[in-house]
Amino acid sequence: MREMTAGFVLVGGHSSRMGRDKALLPGRSRSWVEELASRVEAAAGNVALVGMPQRYAALGLECMADLRPGLGPLAGIEAALQADRAELNLIVACDMPDIETSWLIRLLDVSKSTAAACVATRDSVGVTHPLCAVYRKNCLAKVQSALNNGRLSVHELLGEMEAIFLDSEETISNVNTPEEWKAWQMRREATQAR
Repeated sequence: MREMTAGFVLVGGHSSRMGRDKALLPGRSRSWVEELASRVEAAAGNVALVGMPQRYAALGLECMADLRPGLGPLAGIEAALQADRAELNLIVACDMPDIETSWLIRLLDVSKSTAAACVATRDSVGVTHPLCAVYRKNCLAKVQSALNNGRLSVHELLGEMEAIFLDSEETISNVNTPEEWKAWQMRREATQAR
């Protein structure tokens, strides 16, 4: 029997703007991916990384490969949905270190109460985050069609399906560059000093 929920952290990117692997950047007490995987597992009951298994083997976390390496996060979503683990699939990018377990649980709770294909995050300034979202298993055909037709934008895909955007009171950071990482570290230190 398939589980109701499954959790995935996307780690397949090349981190070219950062110049080093974002997933392995130091977080509060462990690497970003370890901290985020812990939160995703707490919310969904399980977690797997989607990306390059050989790169993350030492972490002791389950990791599955992208089915279409090099095609970006949409290919990671495809791999997660293709795993056929659950009806509701919580998918989070590894470069969102501030996402809290309570928010992930809220995304899943809303997903359980709607038939929408996707429940995605919209932050306090109106930015949508399709890589902090719950995707229903039935999204797989649309994801595959988009990939087959060279349409790799996750934002564009959300416009083609029934999606609900859940408003967060927080500003959500995607940390992609050394400058953004430095700013994130300064915010973290300021928060810890309080």
